[in-house]
Amino acid sequence: MFEVSFGELLTIGVVALIVLGPERLPTVARTIGALVGRAQRFVASVKSDIHHQSQLAGLQELQHEMQQAADAFRNQIESEVAQVRQTAQDIEHQATDIAHDVAAQAAVQPAATVAANVPLAEDAPHVHKDDNQLDLFDTPPANPAHPAHPAADHRS
Repeated sequence: MFEVSFGELLTIGVVALIVLGPERLPTVARTIGALVGRAQRFVASVKSDIHHQSQLAGLQELQHEMQQAADAFRNQIESEVAQVRQTAQDIEHQATDIAHDVAAQAAVQPAATVAANVPLAEDAPHVHKDDNQLDLFDTPPANPAHPAHPAADHRS
């Protein structure tokens, strides 16, 4: 990083020994070592914060893209629902109009015309009725010729 060679470090050490003296040099060296360590930890902390922020920026970008996709999907669904509602309203209006038209035609057309379209019983073809054949809508005879339960009349 600083590209300091061993010779330059040795020169700095000799100058420090002459300026500070042999008694204070170990204390100053420990203090400088502690400060350098603290600076390294600070740089590492800043570097990790920058890395964390860059990851958050990527996640925020991803979150923004996902939000845009969700908004586009919601808008598409809402437009489809609006189209379906409009179609349902159109059909409802058409059904109401048809019902009003039918009611108006029924009120205008006389009942005799409707009844004239129904065939009368006299116009129906004549069917020969057999005397032995019973009519489904006639009432049954009061005394049937045969008992309803022949086993009930059987005596033991």
